[in-house]
Amino acid sequence: MSGSVRQSAAAAPDAIRGKGPLDLTLPLLLILGITLWRLWAAAVVPVTQDEAYYFHWARALAWGYFDHPPGVAVLGLGTRLAPASALAARLGAVLAGVLTLLVLWRFYVACGLRRGNGLMLALVLAAGTVPGLIAGVITTPDTVLTLCWALALHEALPALRGQRRRWLTAGLATGLGLLGKYSMALIGPVFLWAMLAADRKALLTPWPYLGGLLALLVFLPHLGWNASNDWLSLRFQLGHGLATELGSFDVAADGLPAAVGSQSYTPPGSGPLTPLDRFGQLAAFIATQLGFWGLLLLPLAARLWRHDGVRGAARSLAGTFDRPARALLTAAAVFPLALFGLLSLTSDVEANWSALYLATAVPAAAVLLRPLARWALLAAAGNLLLVSLYAFHAATAALPLPDAAQRILRESYGYPALADYAETLDAPVFADRYPFAAMLNFHAPALSVTQWPNIARPSEYSRGHLERPPALASLKRSGFWLVAYKFGPPEIPGFQAVETRSVFQCRGQPMKVVPGGAPWSAAGCEHPIQGWRLYHYLAAAPPAVD
Repeated sequence: MSGSVRQSAAAAPDAIRGKGPLDLTLPLLLILGITLWRLWAAAVVPVTQDEAYYFHWARALAWGYFDHPPGVAVLGLGTRLAPASALAARLGAVLAGVLTLLVLWRFYVACGLRRGNGLMLALVLAAGTVPGLIAGVITTPDTVLTLCWALALHEALPALRGQRRRWLTAGLATGLGLLGKYSMALIGPVFLWAMLAADRKALLTPWPYLGGLLALLVFLPHLGWNASNDWLSLRFQLGHGLATELGSFDVAADGLPAAVGSQSYTPPGSGPLTPLDRFGQLAAFIATQLGFWGLLLLPLAARLWRHDGVRGAARSLAGTFDRPARALLTAAAVFPLALFGLLSLTSDVEANWSALYLATAVPAAAVLLRPLARWALLAAAGNLLLVSLYAFHAATAALPLPDAAQRILRESYGYPALADYAETLDAPVFADRYPFAAMLNFHAPALSVTQWPNIARPSEYSRGHLERPPALASLKRSGFWLVAYKFGPPEIPGFQAVETRSVFQCRGQPMKVVPGGAPWSAAGCEHPIQGWRLYHYLAAAPPAVD
């Protein structure tokens, strides 16, 4: 062990070295309470479109998919127990959420927190931010990523304190995280930053490099899948994240004819940006990162605003965390924010991409908020109440929220009724985009809906790997129905649209089906939540011979 590492370990408080009492009861009770709340939310919140898509992956396990690595599909295995059950499908996410909190608890203890100096407050904050409340309920690739990120940090801290063999287990956690989401690669620069700040001599040993090699070996099956599938998911995600076009994604399922006039997928936000656009995107990025804290921003701002707030905060942090912990917490909080903040100047960055920073910002925030612990607990309770009300609204559509807050209803409302109606149709059913196919298949698995290629952006459905469409010759005989958002039938070679039905879903009313291409005003309410078109296609008549 180097002299600097020995000095850091010697200066660490008893809590870091594993001495002193560790209260198990309160943390476990808190995690149990949070888990019970998550089970309630998982049961009442309807399945969202992307969730339904991932849950279908769980019925067709593979080493990769068009959109992501396979980790999120494993979380959805519960859907095999009870198809169309939101709670069963989300059991994997709930379990991952429990494990994440347990790992973070042990990580925060290793950093130096104990009951009385911020441990319980840190756990409350970890679960009480907006992403913390959603985690363990909604199933996304970030669910796997967050768990493996926490595991990697947990293993990296003792490695920075001299147990350098722990870089192997940190590498293992990193490889598993890469199987969940490519963003796990950000842990590499975080580790390098922390080593340069706390244990530079580790770079002269084989352990960090062997850890990186182990991560690569764990990730290798997915790389092999990509290599045999035209590098689809890597190209798609790099193009999406960097707002660049990385080749064509035109894929067709089993020779179905592509719709005429369709264009290849272009990543969002890939057009030219003015300086004002760039500033606006950066401001929006900062606002969303602050918004993750919800009501907790109030006590945080009050703590930093008070006299000597910033310098006092720095002294509190230095007195609580030793050098390796400070280096790791700083790197893991600052690097994701800085990277995606810079990317927001050139591309459309999604808010959740940088949410990883919260795991290591939380213990620092807990130390800062110790003088205002009561107010912080009230703010976390307020966040819980607000998210609970939104979950209730998702289940009932009962609250008079503005249109901007209705995303959960647009994602989920009315799809069970649409699936029931689709089961009454007299021909195979297709969808023009993957969210429609996913929702219909979740609520009515027997429909076996897939995506007609090249109408909307491609997906795992348009590759024909989730649901095998009927053979083209069979479709020529039977015709088919297309569930679409387009208010005009797409032109599909060899077929013609012979019938149109407009389907509307209003809040608190039965689904309404109107013959023809009816306008939104035909829905029967002022603001319909959903509007779909159903197009019936039959084989086109052969051209007349003169």
